[in-house]
Amino acid sequence: MSEPSFEKAQQELEAIVERLERGDAGIDELTKLWERGEELYRICAAKLEGVRGKIEELSRTTES
Repeated sequence: MSEPSFEKAQQELEAIVERLERGDAGIDELTKLWERGEELYRICAAKLEGVRGKIEELSRTTES
């Protein structure tokens, strides 16, 4: 399975948070949702860090 885009990962993560907040899932489903949520969080964080690095690089280039 390919890695989702930032937007898709964020949407899925938001849906998982809503599902967890409802509190109506069983323990097995909660565990799976939590694990998927952590995976999506890492994907989003990595993508944001990559963009941050590019912005910093571009900023240094334009300042020179």
